Amino acid sequence: MALRIGLVYDLKDDYLRAGFSPEAVMEFDSEDTVAGIEGALAELGHRSERVGRARELARRLVAGERWDLVLNFAEGVWGRSREAQAPALCELFDQPYTFADPLTCAVTLDKAVAKRIVRDHGIATAPFAVVASEAEARAVDLPAPLFAKPVAEGSSKGVTGRSLVRDRGELPAVCAEMLARFGQPVLVETFLPGREATVGIVGHGPGAHVVGVMEVAFTSKAEVTAYTALNKDEYLDRVSYRLISGERFAEQARALALGVFHALGCRDAARVDVRCDASGMPHFLEVNPLPGINLVRSDLPIMARLAGMSYAELIGAIVDSARARHGL
Repeated sequence: MALRIGLVYDLKDDYLRAGFSPEAVMEFDSEDTVAGIEGALAELGHRSERVGRARELARRLVAGERWDLVLNFAEGVWGRSREAQAPALCELFDQPYTFADPLTCAVTLDKAVAKRIVRDHGIATAPFAVVASEAEARAVDLPAPLFAKPVAEGSSKGVTGRSLVRDRGELPAVCAEMLARFGQPVLVETFLPGREATVGIVGHGPGAHVVGVMEVAFTSKAEVTAYTALNKDEYLDRVSYRLISGERFAEQARALALGVFHALGCRDAARVDVRCDASGMPHFLEVNPLPGINLVRSDLPIMARLAGMSYAELIGAIVDSARARHGL
């Protein structure tokens, strides 16, 4: 059955015109993302309608408008619970929607909260501390090397070559820079020097399944310490991707990612990042319950494509999962 689907998103150009900086809108979507989703939904026989950001969603819900389903990929603007705002509005007005609920969106954006929940489920994650001042950075009791990043950002915002701290004496200065730049605490973790992969998952409950385990490999032009924002932005020159399967690392990453998906209450789709310690054991890095779905650049569509799944099939699987959950 064809659905009338409202698209809820934050468009980069809208915020740039409003005076936001390019860094501030790094997580937001571009026109080609929205157009690509519209094309996929049309190919699947659905009718889509642009709604836009959460404030516009609120205005239209208050006015009495409803859709069969809202496809929500809005990141939000303010606060560490910003990704929960659009889902919360949908729940307030009994509007069916895709992806994670407000609680999951809130706890996963705060990387330290997500790590605590994952750790309590017995899933490996690197030892960490949360730093809100230079004094707290000086008191961090973790051996170097360390890795520092803003605690509640996505799209690798704030992850640069400076994030890898090899000398603990440098940590206060690195944290001070991040505190001043992003206005939020800094997550400081024991650095994991091993292989890195991202795992795409589609579905919900027992039906959730892995689309692919994609290893991130760096070229000679990359910042090799991590999957930094610059590496992501210039991925054609700096990064190569390959699906891995049939080896121990791939199976461990697959099992860990599914465990994280269920522990944190993700649904319809998510992307889980993992990285190995020196012994080769995968650890949880972070999870995105609103994974990027740009048809060309985003990791989940890339791995789906490598696995032989078309973009329309990926969007269809997300919609079908949400439709089944809502009984549409």
